[in-house]
Formats: sequence, C-alpha cells, structure tokens
Amino acid sequence: MSNLGKLLLYAAIAFGAIAAGVIFKTQQMNVQLSGAVKQAGGEAFFAASLPDIEGNLQSFSQWRGNVLLVNFWATWCMPCREEIPELIEAQDKFREQGLVLVGIAIDQKEKVEAFSKEFAINYPVVVGDVEAFSLAEAMGNTQGALPYTVIINRDGEIVDAHLGRIHLDKVEKRLKSLL
Repeated sequence: MSNLGKLLLYAAIAFGAIAAGVIFKTQQMNVQLSGAVKQAGGEAFFAASLPDIEGNLQSFSQWRGNVLLVNFWATWCMPCREEIPELIEAQDKFREQGLVLVGIAIDQKEKVEAFSKEFAINYPVVVGDVEAFSLAEAMGNTQGALPYTVIINRDGEIVDAHLGRIHLDKVEKRLKSLL
C-alpha cells in the first residue's frame, strides 16, 4: 500500500474512531453475536498473525487454551487511551489465573511503540491496519468502531464483545467465571 493510501486509510479510521468515541465515550455497549460469529470469530483470531512493536510476527495461535481479552485500539482514540490503565490492571490481576490480554493497535508502529513504553503496557501489543480491521470485523465489529474488545474462552470461542470503552469492574465478573 502506498504512503498516500496508508495516510488516507488512517484518516478514515481516525474519523470513524472519533465519531464512535463521541457516541460511546461514557458507555459500554455489549454486542450481540450469533453462535456462528462467536465460533468463526475465534477461529479467525487464532488463524491470524500480526507484527508486534519490535517487528516480530506474532502468531495468535500461541495463546490458544488461555482466556483472552482482545482489545482493538489506537493511540489517537480517546476512549482507547482511557481504558488502557484498566487493561494493564486486568493483566496484572488475572495473569496468574490464565488471562492473556492482547492489544491489537490499528495505528502506525512508531506511535504504538512510544505509547506502549510511555504507559508501560504489560501485555502483548501487535500492530496492523487493514488486516486488523478485517479481523475485528470477522470477530463481530460490523461498525468498524474503536475501541472494540472481545473475551475468548479456553475453548477458543468468543463469549463477550464490547463496543466502546470498557470498564474493568464490568468485565471482571465475566473473566472470573472463565478463569
């Protein structure tokens, strides 16, 4: 993809995320997924690979068998930025019980790397553009908005999906039941 194409893609994504952020800023919206989407979305996740902030390709199949909290986000998305400290807390709190939090940034690698270091993100962060948005859509994000978070059980099936900023206290009960 050309630099101009990437710039236009990022601008379109930013506009969509800002619009969604304004709508969903103070609320969490559970997304209702069909059984087929829950299963197919989990399969799509485990079949995917994206580079991490060091540029190493990460195969998502390495996390199979864990409870996963998968968060699609971007550095320019204010609701995304607001929820990162709670995601860091969740990873600290539930790591020993088998939770793996995976951040999928739809952004420029350099910005994600700097943001990850600044906030001391303690979970795997990968970076993507079109592939990441396609994966989010396969996992039930038909609106293409950010942030988008899914919980995947140990059997590899999506059990919850949330569009908009999540709050740890709202997902903690669900995570505990899976761990």
